Amino acid sequence: MKVTITKSAAEVLNKKIGDQQGYLKIQYVTEGLACGSGIPTLLFISSKDETKDVLFETSFRPVIVEKSQMINFDEDLTIDYSDSVNSFQLKSPQQIVNGRMSFIM
Repeated sequence: MKVTITKSAAEVLNKKIGDQQGYLKIQYVTEGLACGSGIPTLLFISSKDETKDVLFETSFRPVIVEKSQMINFDEDLTIDYSDSVNSFQLKSPQQIVNGRMSFIM
């Protein structure tokens, strides 16, 4: 899997995260949703779980995806930011995975 963070997403993340140390994590959130449904969400966490998480280097910050959730994502992912919808977006060459991805700190 490859994860890319666009320049516009990096600029917005810099403003939100500042100098805090930690990791970005793409998580397929299913809690509270109908069976089989899930929403990719971008989290900022302070540490990673060495046994469950896979770390992907990017030109901005490392991104984590849980091993068990990698099946839910395409092989090539891009985290972008859209000014028109004022939201992060998760994209792949095949699709827009989440056009209004939440960012949770």
